This record gives sequence, C-alpha cells and structure tokens, in this order.
Amino acid sequence: MKASRYHAYGPPEVIRLEETGKPEVRDDGVLIRVRAASVNPGDWHLLRGTPYVFRLVAGLTRPKVPGLGNDLAGEVEAVGKDVTRFQPGDEVYGCAPGAFAEYVTVAETGPLARKPAGLTFEQAAAAPTSALTALQALRDKAGVGAGWRVLVNGAAGGIGTFAVQLAKAYGAEVTGVCSTRNVELVRSLGADHVVDYTKEDFTRAERPYDVILDNVGNRSLADCRRALTATGAFIPNSGSSGVMGRMLKVMVVSRFTRQKLITFVVRENAADLDTLRDLFEAGKLTPVIDRTHPLAEVPEAIGHLEGGHARGKVVITVG
Repeated sequence: MKASRYHAYGPPEVIRLEETGKPEVRDDGVLIRVRAASVNPGDWHLLRGTPYVFRLVAGLTRPKVPGLGNDLAGEVEAVGKDVTRFQPGDEVYGCAPGAFAEYVTVAETGPLARKPAGLTFEQAAAAPTSALTALQALRDKAGVGAGWRVLVNGAAGGIGTFAVQLAKAYGAEVTGVCSTRNVELVRSLGADHVVDYTKEDFTRAERPYDVILDNVGNRSLADCRRALTATGAFIPNSGSSGVMGRMLKVMVVSRFTRQKLITFVVRENAADLDTLRDLFEAGKLTPVIDRTHPLAEVPEAIGHLEGGHARGKVVITVG
C-alpha cells in the first residue's frame, strides 16, 4: 500500500510517499480502507519535532513512528475474530495514527464510529480531532449553556468553525473573531456577532464573555482575562510555537483567580464521535473544508495548514 512517511524531523519536504505492507488485523482490530484523511496542527508539530518536549515521546533525534496523520474516514475491509461492533463494508470515521495511508488498523474499542449519514468521506474525515476538541472544551470544560456569551478566537479555523456551531447548538450567544475575508463564513455558521480583528479589539468588549475559546494565542492572557466575567472561563487552544509556555502560565495564574483558566488534552473516544454523528445528522454541524489534496500532496497540505490561514479543514483524498 501507499503511505506518507517521514524519517527525519524537518519541513514538509522531508515527507515521502512510500510503498509499505498492509497492516495485519489483530483479533480485536478493524482494518480500514482509508478514503479521506485530514490535517491537524499536531501533524506539523510531529513533523518538525517541536515543541521539543514532543520528542520525549516521538523520538529524541528522529521519529520512532514514520507515519503521519490521525483523522480519517473510510470503509471497514476486515475485522478480527473478536470484533462485534463493526463488519466489512461499514462506513466509519475516527482517529488512527498513520492515517495518511491507504489502510490503517484501529482497535474495536478505539476512537472509531460509524460515519454520519449524509456526509462525504472528505467531510467526515474533517471532523474527528477538531470537532472533539471543540465539543470537549465547550461542553465538558466550560459547561456552556443557553444564554451564555461565548467568544471563539480563530473562528474560521478547523476547531473554530466547529466551536461556533456547537456553542449555538447549546443555546449560547456566540461571537466569532476572524479576519476580514472570513467574516461572512463565520456569520454563515451561526455566529451572532463577528469581530474582524483587523478593525476591532475583542478584548475591549463592552460586555464581558462567559467563555473565551482561544485557538490563536495572539493576545496576552491578561488581555483575554479582561474580556471575561469575574467567574468566566478561558480555554487556550493555540497551536502556536509558544503554546507550552502559555499553558504553563495559565496553570500558574489559575491558582490566584476566580476565573476558570482551563487547559486540557482532547480525549479521542467513540462515545463522543457518536455524539458528533448525531449532531451532524440533525443538521446542527457542518464541516468546512478549505481545500483537498491527493495523498501524493501531503507535504503541500501540511505546508498550507502551517501557514496559518486555512479556512476550516485541509483534507487528503486517498481514493
């Protein structure tokens, strides 16, 4: 099979499309014929080996695992003898390391669910990590409810486009922050208010917010806290190069304020993928795709996302 792989840390140009063996199916495993995958900030962090703390797990001088990609949608081709949840022919979506490949395996108990009806493989592949992050940030960490004032910084990005829609689904009054060219996109996702950051400063809002989900990290923690209510929640989710220092600062400051300064790591799990599927099928969520690339163009796809101006998700079509 064909797979995008890297054997050294560096820019997208180190990625190669290689021929490799099809993965074997374990007794509790599911073999998936990948039809589409999507790119996340984690892919280019792993590719470059930054922040360097990532290398403690990924490999100090070179990557231990050469595969890239995590989000996918496709068809079940085979299952192990102990598998009961899936059968060959099922259309599925979820998370699996090495998703930029023609085939991957996932444990039956892993982050895998039936694909939402009505979504293409490309749309379904755009969802897992970004939509799970938005769901868990707003529902689990902030507890967003009806009438809450929620601001999403980076509302036109992969996580932001899902966050705007989810906050609306939970009954919140939503403000999206984006650039001029994305104002209409964010408004079309249901945002009640849209702040063009080239013209306005969201941290100087007349009315404070109950929740700020920050997917950009372009304003100081002090500025963001100024825009919160006295007990509001700030959730930093930036993939910027200074993310580790920002997270540490949030954890320290959180001990000295009534405001909730929340850091978390997304939990990839089937139950939340099922929840998202229900929201997609109810018409409350729609994936936004910036562009698609074939498997041979994974370097270009990662480079585009790393540039920081993708609208929604960048998707890899596998076949």
